[in-house]
Amino acid sequence: MVNGFSDAFLLEAERHAAWGAAQLETLTAFLPEGPWTADLPSCVYRQGGLELRVAVLGTYDMDEQSWMWGWANPGLRGTEVVALTGAIEGYGRAHGITEFTEEALDLSGFADPRHAAEMLAFAGMGVAEAPGYIGVPAGPGTQVYFLPDDPQVPRAALDPVALPRTLVTGAGLIGRSARHVVTGYFDHHGVPRREDGDRITADLPDGSPAEIDFDSAGRISGIRLTAG
Repeated sequence: MVNGFSDAFLLEAERHAAWGAAQLETLTAFLPEGPWTADLPSCVYRQGGLELRVAVLGTYDMDEQSWMWGWANPGLRGTEVVALTGAIEGYGRAHGITEFTEEALDLSGFADPRHAAEMLAFAGMGVAEAPGYIGVPAGPGTQVYFLPDDPQVPRAALDPVALPRTLVTGAGLIGRSARHVVTGYFDHHGVPRREDGDRITADLPDGSPAEIDFDSAGRISGIRLTAG
């Protein structure tokens, strides 16, 4: 994997951009400050007095500039702590996304390998529908990423007031397809939507419609909310 991700991967990541960014904010606010420990056989992560059930999403080797999925880790393969991330591999095979099916990815060809690792973590979180991910240093040159798998972690709800900011922020994260960002956000929240040319209309939970328009370049050009 050199010089960039596949279109299939980027479009998949876009589907999770808006809700995923909002969820990461929620997780960050929820996690207390403090050192961390993990008991992998028990799937337990501890930080600042909080104890969470987690799965190992993957690891990033800073020296090798490489990423390894948790399900592919020789020391963890087949164990309970990577069961959730094994579903990511299955999703990749079903949808032809090689970034999810390769055990290890060489990121040295990317302009910013560390950012590429964060992209893999973010997309993996989205596919697993996890409430965020936690990246922490596990040694001088290793970053380990966990997926919370615990109902204690709050889920970011759809907020009509914050909707314009949420969608615009999500569309700016990757910049591949704003339409995928918008449809992915509404799909994640189970909101009915319909597409008519350059407009997506969604029926928000309070009964009010939200209209999102796109310009000729596919960018978000307007967001209109009508009070229910």
